[in-house]
Amino acid sequence: MRVSTSQIYNIADIGMRDAQSAVNKTSEQISTGKRVLSPADDPVAAVTILRLTQNLGRLEQYEKNINAAENSLDQEEVALEAVVNVIQRIKELTVRAGNTGTLNASNYKALAAEVDTRIEELLNLQNSRNASGQYMFGGHQGGEAPFVDEGQGNFTYQGDEGQLNIQLSESVTIPVSDSGKRLFVDVPSGHNTFNTRANSDNLAVPPAKISVGRIVDQEAFDKFSPRGMEITFNAPENVTPAAANYTITDDKGRVLVENAPYQPGEPIELNGIQFTVSGQPYSGEAAVPSSLDFGTVTATDFSASPETITFSVGGKTETLVLDQAVNNAADLAAALSSTVGGNADKLANLGITVDTTGLQVPNGQNLTVRNGTANTDAAFGFTTQNAGTTATNGELAVPGDGFQVRSTDKQGLLTTLSRFSEALHAYDGSDEGKENMRELVAKTLTNLDTGLDRVSEVQGEIGARLNTLESVRNLNSDTKLQSEELLSQVRDVDVAEASTRLQMQSFILSAAQQTFVKVSNLNLFNFL
Repeated sequence: MRVSTSQIYNIADIGMRDAQSAVNKTSEQISTGKRVLSPADDPVAAVTILRLTQNLGRLEQYEKNINAAENSLDQEEVALEAVVNVIQRIKELTVRAGNTGTLNASNYKALAAEVDTRIEELLNLQNSRNASGQYMFGGHQGGEAPFVDEGQGNFTYQGDEGQLNIQLSESVTIPVSDSGKRLFVDVPSGHNTFNTRANSDNLAVPPAKISVGRIVDQEAFDKFSPRGMEITFNAPENVTPAAANYTITDDKGRVLVENAPYQPGEPIELNGIQFTVSGQPYSGEAAVPSSLDFGTVTATDFSASPETITFSVGGKTETLVLDQAVNNAADLAAALSSTVGGNADKLANLGITVDTTGLQVPNGQNLTVRNGTANTDAAFGFTTQNAGTTATNGELAVPGDGFQVRSTDKQGLLTTLSRFSEALHAYDGSDEGKENMRELVAKTLTNLDTGLDRVSEVQGEIGARLNTLESVRNLNSDTKLQSEELLSQVRDVDVAEASTRLQMQSFILSAAQQTFVKVSNLNLFNFL
């Protein structure tokens, strides 16, 4: 067989190139310490390496999550411990306040001053931030302070009831925060109590405020509870002479107090509770009555052949019967107001009043008179047939600012302290004042104990979560070590074997080069 010169060169080139490639690959394996440099080297091992690498990445992130969770829980634990210290101090002051026989009004003022300071301290603790600047007790609303001082001893919780959670492993997720509502607001009370607040859509500028209030007759309030109350301010025209006034209804809409005169800061006492409204609440606007005036009344006798006519107000409809002779406006008003045929009751149901001038709806709802005849047209002096005539001059009343009193079996810590402070400031040394103070001291101690129980309950939960963190950290550490060992077995190169192989491959390369020199017998290679 004849071998051409080009074949000699091609065969030599391929052989030396393959030998050089093997040397390069082995050298790279030794330098990187990795046996599998690309999926083509070992497809099965490459899949295993990818899975193990991803698992190690997740374990690293879980470790970061555990550290972050531990930091958050440690900070919450510190804040709650400070809350416990405040409650314990308030309990000491409460017990001291029970010494009505030895303390005077000045002593109670001094106690009130410290309680006020502790209220501010507790408010700041309940608005604590974590290391990332988020409010710890705002639930998912960590960007805004959860507790806001509304004045008059009232505090509003603006967070939600959610908890922030962090994943610690494939199967373990724990909460790293607690809602301030559960911790500090929804605290079981030792007695029926209430909360007060202003409606969010009130219009007064600056806003009028309602005080936190207090119970002055527990027995009377127990009889009223669990009902609530709505305080609504009315237009001054509701009373004579015109003046600021309010109406109180229960949560069923039943009127308890109507058009009572309002004096800013004057106590309002009802159903065993007392509170004040301060400022100038928006009074609203009185209704403009709608009316249909009688026109020229033409004498019409309905006694022989009675006729009906329909009145509609605010979606309600009544059918009246005219069965009398009508000679003038007075006769028409008398016929519409007749109690014999029930016309009077029907007009009252619609809120319509009638006199010799015409028909009026005082609450401002528009009135329609329709479905009459030519005879009723003549009697009323305006069109009553078919669609009839509608009054369009009425205007509904615009309600004024409103405030709510809600019965509840829970009382927030800040509310308990506010009511205690208010009682300390108001103490006058009278026998009634001493009795009220002793009663309030007992209630305050009970509510402080339940508040302390709630905080202690959450502290226990935090301790359990920290224990979980430690257990999961240890488990993740063991899993990481096992994964690293397995990854090393699959991915890492055996240096001794690779070194031996490199020497063999280098020898093959050298032999190929020398063989080519002899075979090609080129002068250039003779000098190599």
